[in-house]
This record gives sequence, structure tokens and C-alpha cells, in this order.
Amino acid sequence: MKISLSNCIENVEWSRMKEIYHSVGWESHNEEKIKKVFQSSNVVVIAYDEDNIAGFGRALSDGVFNAAIYDVVIDKDYQNKGIGQQIIESLLAQLKNISCVHLVSTAGNEEFYRKAGFRKMKTGMARYLNPSLAEEYLQ
Repeated sequence: MKISLSNCIENVEWSRMKEIYHSVGWESHNEEKIKKVFQSSNVVVIAYDEDNIAGFGRALSDGVFNAAIYDVVIDKDYQNKGIGQQIIESLLAQLKNISCVHLVSTAGNEEFYRKAGFRKMKTGMARYLNPSLAEEYLQ
């Protein structure tokens, strides 16, 4: 397995992206929504195993002070092979001059992000429209 990273979404196979979201239980993501969120993101990383997408991540940034990393997702068959770490490193390299990079981790993945240098915020707050997400993520 030789993983290569791309910052381009021009020829992305959106159905494969959906499969990866679904492989980790994010069933509400359809191809239209996935394409829209990636097209709206300033920073993207797609990890390929040859021509097959193995995982991805994306970020939004104002280009000066703040950025937020979202959707670092690795296909179940490719997890625990260092691909997620490569994606985070690539995202952070692209955001290297941004003074504050935020991230919301899914429950259970906090240690992965700690290893990448992230720490819990003292003042982080959020609002979720979906009641089940609010129950999962909010205090």
C-alpha cells in the first residue's frame, strides 16, 4: 500500500466519498451534500491508495486568524495505518500560518487528535439543530 495525498477535488469519485462516510456510520451524508461541503472548504486533503480513496479531511479558514478542521474520515479498511495522521499533518501544513485551528472530534477519537497537538478548549461552545448530535456533543 502506497498512500498519496491530493489537495484537488476536481476528479473526486463522490460515490466513493459517500461509501467512506457510511463506513464509519455517518449515514446521512449523500453525494450532493458531500460535494457541496468539499467545494465550500478552503483546504482539502484526499488520501489515495493507488486510484482508490482511502480517506479525507477538510478545513475552513479566514486565511489569517482562524480555521476549523472537519470530517477527517478514514475508510474502516484503512484505519490504524497512519493515514489519518498524514491527513492531519497535511491540513496543518496548509494552515501553518493560521494562529488558531479549531477541531471538533467525534467521541472516542480525542486521543488521536491529542497526539497531533490538539488540546481541549476552555471556552468552546456549540449549537446543534439535530437533537441527537446535541445530546452526543453538548454538556
